[in-house]
Amino acid sequence: MDIQDLAQRFGITDRIRFVAGKGGLILAELDAAGGSAVVSTYAGQVLSFRPDGAEDLMFLSDTAYYAPGKAIKGGVPVCWPWFGPDPEGKGRPGHGFVRNRQWEVRGTEALADGRLRLILGLSDSDDTRTIWPHAFDLRIEITVGAALEMVLATRNLGPSPFALSQGLHTYFRVGDIARTRVLGLEDCAYIDKMDGGAEKRQQGAVTITGETDRIYTGVAGPLEIDDAALARRIRIVPAGSASAVVWNPWDATARSMADLGDDDYLRLICVETTNAADDTVTVAPGAEHRLSATYTLA
Repeated sequence: MDIQDLAQRFGITDRIRFVAGKGGLILAELDAAGGSAVVSTYAGQVLSFRPDGAEDLMFLSDTAYYAPGKAIKGGVPVCWPWFGPDPEGKGRPGHGFVRNRQWEVRGTEALADGRLRLILGLSDSDDTRTIWPHAFDLRIEITVGAALEMVLATRNLGPSPFALSQGLHTYFRVGDIARTRVLGLEDCAYIDKMDGGAEKRQQGAVTITGETDRIYTGVAGPLEIDDAALARRIRIVPAGSASAVVWNPWDATARSMADLGDDDYLRLICVETTNAADDTVTVAPGAEHRLSATYTLA
């Protein structure tokens, strides 16, 4: 659908608009009571979330790609139906195949309390079945107000169960990574991918002093990002998940990425709501799994 069609079917005057973004991608702009957001219909990806009177919670690279077949560096990329490398070693793209595809707009809604909801979806096709041989329906429900609420819902439309790993690969903007802590993972076990997958246990708050890529397991409750440089805390409430990933590329890896500025690692941290490592999900025929995260200023 083009922008005019989307505006006629799904626009809400002065509240939800569809506009052309970089690279010709179609963006949805949502202005709700309590906050605003920008969502790319390509990749089904939140690019910005700004509570009223606050700076953006999301990091978005100034050199991000906006082109078919490319992932957008920043916001909340959707990793699905696998998180990380191809689990079967077939050379399929890392983090699955939905973060570089066009999603369809399925609905919009103005809620009675002033919040706004946008629903995007993606279903299996001849093309997706050559990559992942399952019938599915995937949708993302994005609700914007003082909080950003995201639900990634997977329905199995086939005759057999399928397993998946997945994640909301959220890039948070921080003022200074050296003054940033992640709270709520104390005493959790984690897999340290920067140390050959060694299993370790978190002692105290998570701080970033070098390239970091960790899968935390047994994650039971809310997490907080203590962003001292911007004098704020970002609260993350997950559901449908028992794992979380903390990632920062640090300097050498940032310099190697054409879609990331050399010093951007100083201003971002990924704290991701996931079904990863042993926290995989099996979806029975006709069943649905919902992975969700809610982001607010604490």
